Amino acid sequence: MTVQAAQTQYRDEYVAAFEEGESWLRQTCVTEFVKKGNVATFLVAGTGGATAVTRGANGLIPARTPSNTQTSATLAEWHDLQELTDFDIFASQGNQRKIMQDGSVKVVNRKIDADIIVQLDTATNDTGAAVTASLALVMKSLTILGNNEVPIEEEDNMFGVVTHAFWAYLSQIPQFTSADYVDVKMLTGPSRRMKRWSGVNWIRHPNLTGVGTNAEKCYLYHRSAIGHALDKDSIDTEIGVDRKQLVSWARASGYFGSKLLQNSGVVVMNHDGSAYVAS
Repeated sequence: MTVQAAQTQYRDEYVAAFEEGESWLRQTCVTEFVKKGNVATFLVAGTGGATAVTRGANGLIPARTPSNTQTSATLAEWHDLQELTDFDIFASQGNQRKIMQDGSVKVVNRKIDADIIVQLDTATNDTGAAVTASLALVMKSLTILGNNEVPIEEEDNMFGVVTHAFWAYLSQIPQFTSADYVDVKMLTGPSRRMKRWSGVNWIRHPNLTGVGTNAEKCYLYHRSAIGHALDKDSIDTEIGVDRKQLVSWARASGYFGSKLLQNSGVVVMNHDGSAYVAS
């Protein structure tokens, strides 16, 4: 039956598109606030593997100097700027000014994580050929870090950043989900983005290198292995209107940079996630 004078109603409130909008990895790094300048230098200090010595033949104790390594992260400026004319906003569905502002923040947040992932990818310790996630793979990774004298018992500083496929395989082993082993029942209630298990804070991330393939890169590392420098505590966001041209704009900006500080503190878990993709 034909509807007379049919009318279409448009919902004023917009529905957000599916896309990553937060920085999950910034919290996993050693962060440095840069008041002024474009380079932040991190100092990694230790003993250089020195061993205790006895007195020399002259009766004196041999002296040594500390092992100091300075590693620099170079900051770059990153922005996302959107513009719409006043007529575009007037004629379009939804709150276009809010859409622009929210979208710009998401873009810069994604860039922060991408910057950190680039540095994680430079780590040279890995688990070998890509396999599917298992308890054995996790224990192998922790063992590699432990053998490198990384304090893996510092659970507030230990992070596992993995793909959704890696998490899916872990969710099928009792040690990851069973109430006999964990405090939180993983298979009840809402899906969780983060979980502490086996002394590691696990984070699911959708934008890791090779995601959805048989060559996914997942990471297990100590906070002190990665440095992240930025110019302020949060992304700078501004909105405004050019009255002369009747153009509304929204901008998000950040000055930041990341650097691998200690290669020994990162293990790349080569993972085969190809079984968990859409047909």
